[in-house]
Amino acid sequence: MTGDEKPESRLSPYEDFSREEWAQLRQSTPMPLREAELRDLRGLGDVLSTDEVEQVYLPLRRLISLYLSATADVRQVTTAFLGREPVRVPYVIGIAGSVGVGKSTVARLLRALLARLPHRPTVDLITTDGFLLPNAELQRRGLMKRKGFPESYDLEALVRFLTRVRSGERWVSAPVYSHLTYDLVPGAVQTVDLPDILIVEGLNVLQHGARRRASAPTVLVSDFLDFTIYLDADQESIRRWYIERFLALVDTAFREPQSYFHRYATLSLAEATETAGRIWDEINQPNLEQNILPTRGRARLILQKDDGHLVHRIRLRRV
Repeated sequence: MTGDEKPESRLSPYEDFSREEWAQLRQSTPMPLREAELRDLRGLGDVLSTDEVEQVYLPLRRLISLYLSATADVRQVTTAFLGREPVRVPYVIGIAGSVGVGKSTVARLLRALLARLPHRPTVDLITTDGFLLPNAELQRRGLMKRKGFPESYDLEALVRFLTRVRSGERWVSAPVYSHLTYDLVPGAVQTVDLPDILIVEGLNVLQHGARRRASAPTVLVSDFLDFTIYLDADQESIRRWYIERFLALVDTAFREPQSYFHRYATLSLAEATETAGRIWDEINQPNLEQNILPTRGRARLILQKDDGHLVHRIRLRRV
């Protein structure tokens, strides 16, 4: 926490750390990943160096490890009070934030770091993309241009999935989404078999009930999360990162004939830049401002990135 804290900041539920202050909280946590492993975890356009992991994510690993122990103790107390046999259930971590801010990279990194804790927990990762409605259904409802907005998800299916996982069920399946075809993979499922830790990554995992439709479930995704992370950055930076990633995909994935965006593969640099900017301005920015950003204050931890994709401030909820 900074020494020159303003009076109004003391009213905030968050403790505010610079990167340097946060890095000191790593203590003796060892670095379990090699540089080659970091390259495999890094997403398109993301920055993931050894320094970034050591200064930002190893302190986070230590914090989550402490929360894991504390949560296990609380659950034991509860079951003892109720006179029931303990039931092993996963510790669920939610990661939220805008399109293009680096959620997938952070989710993969956390999975790798937590799986190397001393007691070697099993760690699974799912994305809420698998609970998007199929494109055919989105088209039927006129929602293709609102893909990623809350109404484009099968929230009831996602809540059912998390309910079964948190009830201690085994072999719980989730649909699989393809970013290449931009749609669900017919018949494909990802099975979660009672892991010690489950990471759930998605745009709206912290969504509250303020915008809930009357037909939507009264139980929210966030009700199932033990620890929550929001990746944050200036909107102009995120817009630029999105455009840069789009341009990189024009020369790679979009060239695949089966890609939903194959039609963009022949665009000139200027055309691709204009197209990416328009998609951001018409779809991703409104979703960020209306649905994603308002959930930031519900996160346990906020990782604030600078213009270079590096985390430079960390906010930890203290109440």
